[in-house]
Amino acid sequence: MEKTAKILKKPITSTIIAIVCGFAVAAIVLAAAGYNPSAAFGALFSGIFSKPKYISNVIIKATPITLTALSVAFAYKVGLFNIGAEGQYIIGAVAANLVGYLCNFPPIIQIPLVVLSGVAAGALWGGIIGFLKAKFGIHEVLTSIMFNWIAFYISNWVVSSARFHEPNSTAAYPVNPSSYTMLLPNWKTSDAGLAVLKGHKALREVLLKTDVNFGFVIAIAAAVFVWMLLYRSTKGYELRAVGLNRDAAEFAGISVNKNIIITMLIAGALSGLAASMVITGTDPHRISTLSAFENNGFNGLSVAFIAGSSPIGCIFAGLLFGGLLYGGQSIQANIGAPSEIINIMIGTIVFFVALTAVIPKLAVRLEKRGMHNAAK
Repeated sequence: MEKTAKILKKPITSTIIAIVCGFAVAAIVLAAAGYNPSAAFGALFSGIFSKPKYISNVIIKATPITLTALSVAFAYKVGLFNIGAEGQYIIGAVAANLVGYLCNFPPIIQIPLVVLSGVAAGALWGGIIGFLKAKFGIHEVLTSIMFNWIAFYISNWVVSSARFHEPNSTAAYPVNPSSYTMLLPNWKTSDAGLAVLKGHKALREVLLKTDVNFGFVIAIAAAVFVWMLLYRSTKGYELRAVGLNRDAAEFAGISVNKNIIITMLIAGALSGLAASMVITGTDPHRISTLSAFENNGFNGLSVAFIAGSSPIGCIFAGLLFGGLLYGGQSIQANIGAPSEIINIMIGTIVFFVALTAVIPKLAVRLEKRGMHNAAK
């Protein structure tokens, strides 16, 4: 019983239980609707793992979600709720698209320029929210929601403007090819590249049939950076102190307002980086007219909660989320069940993650019961 209690106290246990509960609820809903849960989950996993290109697409899908999750998780560690990751992502995409279209330098200059433009735009968007919080005490949730909509309409305005709107489409002009961050974009379609890939079926499938790019490598590097900043630096100690107790941090001589602004700058930069990776790394390499939010930022909220706001955990939670979103399409295609079942599953997982406080209490009760039995 004591061993069980120790296992239950581990944070990963709560996450695993939440995931299992998510699948269980999805199975119940599928069965109630007249579908075979085993067939549905078989289609889900087949749509994730059965082909190399599927795995590649899952990773591509997970990249922006992982980065926006890092944005949310980082802010949360400092006691801020960055619900504005969606707006920071959108404004980052606008900036990356415009710079990538207007500039056409060699890739060694163009790619960093386009990526950093998205990062800078996202940082600015988040920094304004942080400034309003620090200077005037305006809650970040209120300003984030408003700034999400402002970014939404700025994006649509840019797309519809005569200077950037591509005729006979609902999108802006794409970035120049020198902005692309896909793996070997020119070589893989050349005669030499096709000749080499001819003898490597799996590699050919991944390179030619997916937009495999450097994005997830960047996401992993960003997660390591955030972890090291939070837990291996003096600034990270200050930031976490602000998140734990602002009054105590202020009493200790830490500038709370300054750290709030810095936090939102970094959080916004991470969301902007997510947008840059999508614009430079995946087709169609441009922004389109938005009829609703794309949810890359809002999905980051769910991933951050599933990860327990752990920077490294965001990598694995992002892959889980990306797999569910991409593989979920196979459920509808193969057995006719609505793909919305995946949203039910994700919502259930997040719900049970929110109940993580119950698990440690259960562990304590088991420990007490074990001690009581031992005393007998």
